[in-house]
Amino acid sequence: MLFDFGQPTDGLIQMAFVVEDLDAATARFSESFGVGPWTVLRDFAGEDPRYRGEPTQARAHVALGFGGHMQYELIQPADELPSVHRDVIVERGYGFHHFGCATTAFDAAVEEMRRKGYEAVFTASVGPDSRVAYFDTRDVLPGMTELIEASPGLDTAFTTMYRESLRSTCLEKQDLSPH
Repeated sequence: MLFDFGQPTDGLIQMAFVVEDLDAATARFSESFGVGPWTVLRDFAGEDPRYRGEPTQARAHVALGFGGHMQYELIQPADELPSVHRDVIVERGYGFHHFGCATTAFDAAVEEMRRKGYEAVFTASVGPDSRVAYFDTRDVLPGMTELIEASPGLDTAFTTMYRESLRSTCLEKQDLSPH
């Protein structure tokens, strides 16, 4: 089954990157790949955010945009608090952070990750009617894995972003010159 934005309801829907400067990164992704327009959330953490099982006050500036059917998430930590984003920056710097995988069976998918030996390093409720759980899968993949609970509200929000992105294409916006 597919979301209205063309990605599977149980599969990869998002690629995410940690960035030093959100505004510069959104401009670069737009210029280079035609991603956007961007939905920007400042000081975002979701509801009941937990880092390694404990409540956290860590926040991030987040930008979500589509390039084709793929959603790109750019994340700039908003503070110096320990977080799932800072973990990657401290270990290897800015760049690729996680694969976002939607699931219609969120609790079962979380349990399956635990059975595979992965504990959630970040969890939160994110609107509308959706939860997320990050797992540190960098031992077998080039980044973490985020499970995203598929919901009608999430489909509506992401489909709106996707449809807004259709007005531009990668070829129209591509600029690979150094800045």
